[in-house]
Parts: sequence; C-alpha cells; structure tokens
Amino acid sequence: MNYRIIPVTAFSQNCSLIWCEQTKLAALVDPGGDAERIKQDVAASGVTLMQILLTHGHLDHVGAAAELAEFYSVPIVGPEKEDEFWLQGLPAQSRMFGLEDCQPLTPDRWLSEGDKVSVGNVSLEVLHCPGHTPGHIVFFDPLSRLLVSGDVIFKGGVGRSDFPRGDHGQLIEAIKRKLLPLGDDVTFIPGHGPMSTLGHERLHNPFLQDEMPVW
Repeated sequence: MNYRIIPVTAFSQNCSLIWCEQTKLAALVDPGGDAERIKQDVAASGVTLMQILLTHGHLDHVGAAAELAEFYSVPIVGPEKEDEFWLQGLPAQSRMFGLEDCQPLTPDRWLSEGDKVSVGNVSLEVLHCPGHTPGHIVFFDPLSRLLVSGDVIFKGGVGRSDFPRGDHGQLIEAIKRKLLPLGDDVTFIPGHGPMSTLGHERLHNPFLQDEMPVW
C-alpha cells in the first residue's frame, strides 16, 4: 500500500491518502480540513478516490469529509458507532474552536472490530481502540506493515483522554493489547506529528513503560 501524508488545518493533522499500487484505487483517511489542498494532492497522485475513512469523530479529523465526499461522489466509512455523538456535535465543536460551522455528519457505514475495508487489492483490518474517543478505530495493512493510528498513539506520546467519554486506562490497554502485538516492525501514521514504529514506541514511549501508572 502506498501513502501520502497531507498535513491540514491549524492543528497540523495528518490526513492520509492511501492507495493500491496495482489498481491506483485510493482512500482518504481523516480529511480534517483544507479541502482544496487535499484535492490538489489527490490529483497530483494520479489515483482514483473511492472512499473516505474516518478514525474518530473529532472536528480536526472530519472537517472536510462531507465536502470531499460530495465532490468525489464517494461514501464516508467509519468510525465505530460510539462516536456518533461527536459527529452529531460537529457544529458545537466548530463554535468551540472558533472555526467555520461544520454540519452534523452521518457516515454511510459504521465500522466495528474485525471489519475489513478494501482499497483496491489492499485489505485493511479494523481495530477498535477506544480511550481518546469511545468509537476510535485504526486501519492496519498486514502486508505492507502499515498502521493508520489516528489519535491513539504518537511518536513519544498517546492520545488525550480528557474529552467526554475519554478513558486513559482504556487507551493504554488498547495500545498494549491490540497495537503492540501487531509487531515491532509495523510503521504507523499518527493523527499528528512524525511517523514511528510500534517497536520504537514499545521501548521508548514513556506512556507504555511498565513503571508508568495507568489510571
């Protein structure tokens, strides 16, 4: 699977364009804003966009999803249904950050643990990793060993859990029991900041060391 990271919004959110090399069929993961820039990158990549994938319902990850879905006539897929309250509350999120009003959003398909999403010949596994938000999911390609992790794990950090229905203990458990077992060689694209590997984070991420408290 090929990828192109498109940083968008004032939050420097990593929107990811992923595609199958054989078919050139593609998906956008977490288009948080700056729709025109995203359109330019899609065109420059020479791929055919087939769907928009969402890891969770925060504004900086979904802000341009509806506009792009309409522009490309493609479905919006994900996140897990527990994030429905976040997507329905997008207008309030917009006001909280002083941004242009973003209307409530209902995806064409909710995703659950164990689901698979096809991007051309690539089959992405869906893992439910709550804690940052209750319905947060991640997308994993076992063949290319690439994980799109949203705001679950970062290089040297983990997602915030002080939002409504966030849970730090749940977040750490999801990382340790679902993500780290995927393998040290797995490279991940986080929702913000630089890429890393699960092996590096297992050894060096301060939030994942045994002596760190889980609360």
